[in-house]
Amino acid sequence: MAAIRRLCVLKVVVPGLVAANASRTALCGAFVYQAGWVRNMNSRLQSVGILETPKQQGKYETGQLFLHKVFGYRGIVLFPWVARLYDRDVASKTEERNLEEGLYTTAGKEVKGKTHTYYQVLIDSRDCPYIRAQTEGVTFLGNTENSRSLYAIPGLDYVSHEDVLPYTSSDKQPIQHELFDRFLTAQPGRIPPFTARETLRAWQEKNHPWLELSDVHRETTENIRVTVIPFYMGCREAHNANVYWWRYCIRLENLGEETVQLRERHWRIFSLSGTLETVRGRGVIGREPVLSKEQPAFQYSSHVSLQAPSGHMWGTFRMERSDGHMFDCRIPPFSLESKSDDNSSPHGFVGPKRK
Repeated sequence: MAAIRRLCVLKVVVPGLVAANASRTALCGAFVYQAGWVRNMNSRLQSVGILETPKQQGKYETGQLFLHKVFGYRGIVLFPWVARLYDRDVASKTEERNLEEGLYTTAGKEVKGKTHTYYQVLIDSRDCPYIRAQTEGVTFLGNTENSRSLYAIPGLDYVSHEDVLPYTSSDKQPIQHELFDRFLTAQPGRIPPFTARETLRAWQEKNHPWLELSDVHRETTENIRVTVIPFYMGCREAHNANVYWWRYCIRLENLGEETVQLRERHWRIFSLSGTLETVRGRGVIGREPVLSKEQPAFQYSSHVSLQAPSGHMWGTFRMERSDGHMFDCRIPPFSLESKSDDNSSPHGFVGPKRK
């Protein structure tokens, strides 16, 4: 039986890991292997752990080991966030169904939020070179009133509940991350066998305003799904005026069979002060990522500042298919809302300065 399980695991190879995108049902209880990634696809396998059945109900606890279903990295859950998911695809389907039934309604014009669970996690540093996502995407402002410096905490991510593939491991330290020992402690015999230290609880409480994930926005255009998560970062003074900062995390995912490449971005940024800014440019963060069947997703973070406490953003990504056909992929509109600001920096564990 073990041999059959191993064959199931070896069916899929992704950067850094084996079996991250394979069938959940087929792999429950199977051995998980780490694969060294090289360009010629040769892999040296090393046992990582045993997959568990993903939870259809309830939340994962602090200390749960997992594989990321899309990006394939190993991680560990720190704590959950309960967010509101605004899925424009669901709203569009509702509107189409009402039109087909001859019903007139405006319900589809306004997207209703649905409660959804995300997790704050640590990423295994050994897998960071193979991930098609920024591993320094969680950033903070400097702690002085006129500071515009951004500080990052490497290897920190937000993961949706359905992207968690839980597994168990007998290793005493199955995840390599500089904050692992500061945040977690082993409790043999417990499931999961790691619990939060007081330092994690204090860090979460101190940085709650800057870490909190509250709204998630999602929309699909021609099989390209765009997910946006905005975060308020704080207010700083510049040239005798208040400047409000946000970061936003964007994930692009190809749900179809055809390969596409992101060529351009087009943003519209509206501020409560009454200004409307247009931003155009090649690619994103200096890259023009390809979304293929083998590597369907890409994730990045960026920042925006306004001289008003709130605003809105929306736009499009210009995508190109392999046959040269171009189309615009919609970025779902999202709000930029500020919170009370105490000008504090991340408590204790600040990463390198980004700019």
